[in-house]
Amino acid sequence: MTTDTGAPGAAPTLAPPVGTAALPGVPGARRVDHVALTVPDLDRATDFAVRVLGGELVYRLPPLAHDDDWMRDHLDVHPRASAEIALVRLGPTTNLELFAYRSPDHRDVPPRPHDPGSVHLALWVSDVDAAVSALRERGPWRPYGPARTVPRGLPGAGIRWVRVTTPWGGPLELRSVPASLPYERRHAARRFGPCPEWRNRDDGADGPGAAAGALPGARNVDQVAYTVADLDEAERFFTRVLGAEPLYRTTVDLADPELAAALGVPPGGTLHQAALRLGPTDNVELNRFPDPPGARRGWPRNSDVGGNHLALYVDDVDAAAGYLAAQPGCAVLGAPETIPEGPLAGDRWVYVRTGIGLYVEVVRMPDGSLPYERGTAARRRAARGERWWDR
Repeated sequence: MTTDTGAPGAAPTLAPPVGTAALPGVPGARRVDHVALTVPDLDRATDFAVRVLGGELVYRLPPLAHDDDWMRDHLDVHPRASAEIALVRLGPTTNLELFAYRSPDHRDVPPRPHDPGSVHLALWVSDVDAAVSALRERGPWRPYGPARTVPRGLPGAGIRWVRVTTPWGGPLELRSVPASLPYERRHAARRFGPCPEWRNRDDGADGPGAAAGALPGARNVDQVAYTVADLDEAERFFTRVLGAEPLYRTTVDLADPELAAALGVPPGGTLHQAALRLGPTDNVELNRFPDPPGARRGWPRNSDVGGNHLALYVDDVDAAAGYLAAQPGCAVLGAPETIPEGPLAGDRWVYVRTGIGLYVEVVRMPDGSLPYERGTAARRRAARGERWWDR
């Protein structure tokens, strides 16, 4: 969400234009492959993503567990942890990977929106109020407060947004974005979106889950937002290491208790925020909140409820892993592996723990079909020949 949202005293700072040549990013990266979230109940989370938001279940994998140290070495979780995984296609651009872990040492309470490591998605909708009304009808989901509109004088003026509850404890945001934003008058970089329509199939075919049940006016996932401990460090990582394109920075006065409640955070202090373009089809927002009493320290582990990772589709997993391993603070977990059998046979991947705490996965799917496709018409969103700097 863009939190330059009506708070008096917000002071926008526009990022200078940055040429793509200055931000090479991960070698061979094409696009964000998926956004992953660890949830307390996989059935409820999948139902919400499919029935409430209008996504399509692509696959649900058999439980993942090992009797050696594989889980610790490759996923940075307890060796005896086990996981169930489902992948939901959310509209034309986004794969949402949902994890549910059983682990001897995981946290079962998600981070709060102001805790470092918290993450939420925002959906682009043409009418925020109509989308909220539909969401209320589909379950016990409620907004944190009334919808708000970013006022004049701020980089995101005209954006209308509201945060709503979810079954995994963190927020979801519904937002509509004007065709142009004020920051664009001084900056050549542009956000991605919106898409012409919400579709879960690339071939345009209809069928169960193809586009049925989407929230009214939904077009695409508009952005993924992370709460970080150090905004400057996080922005440097996204721009200099991952090759994100800076859009603007702003600050927000959180003295207004109604604004703080709409964000789901305690009132007081100042929120610092950076907006970025990440590859051809994704926007990222980085938020740094004041440190409230009892704030969590450290990014959640993959097995914790609210744990998360960001996956990039790359041409060469080994080259991408080598590049990330050379970056300050980054550590490759284990070594790249190729899945030998099962629904995703041929998928090559590896996780990297980064200096800001975020887990990044680099992945490449085999050319041609994956085994899961034999049993369903649903398809994960593929790279489709895109390149990182396609605009």
